Amino acid sequence: MLKKILLGIGVLVLIVAGYVGYLMLTTKNHSPAAVAEFKEGDFLIQVNYCQPFKKGRVIFGEVSEGALVPYGMKWRTGANEATEISFSNDVMLDGRLLKAGRYSLYTIPYDSTWTVVFNSKLGYWGAKLGGDPFEESMDVMRVPATVRNDLPEIEQFTISLTPADSVVNMHFYWEKTRATLPIHRVQ
Repeated sequence: MLKKILLGIGVLVLIVAGYVGYLMLTTKNHSPAAVAEFKEGDFLIQVNYCQPFKKGRVIFGEVSEGALVPYGMKWRTGANEATEISFSNDVMLDGRLLKAGRYSLYTIPYDSTWTVVFNSKLGYWGAKLGGDPFEESMDVMRVPATVRNDLPEIEQFTISLTPADSVVNMHFYWEKTRATLPIHRVQ
């Protein structure tokens, strides 16, 4: 009898492990990996993230509206693993110095502005049972990004790095929203 119980438990564990493995292998089919990159000489900015689709959902808004990314709450800024950004050189963000290196990046969207957060801990997954996966004690810098909410609708979340005058603008596009953070290279 004990053998049958142990065999049943073993089979159940294998089924659950197989299902979890299947989900992990196929999740990027729904939100594919992407890279945004800007390179000029020895200066490189690279953003690694995953691109979820809108699929008819309300993306930004209030919790009461059923928004996927509620205002005032931390967002991994993509899907799957947390978005990561690397800078080959020091940069200035909102008049403050951010050292060259690699950071997890998350955002806190609002209707008229976003807070972009650079966190020194790498390897976050997007969600954690029981709450927030990001450790605020590891935040290196929080900076504001300007927002426009009147653009043509974008189905798939996209990050771009666009040079303009003496800055590189990091744009976050999704739904009818574009958040923009100017990045200044330190010479």
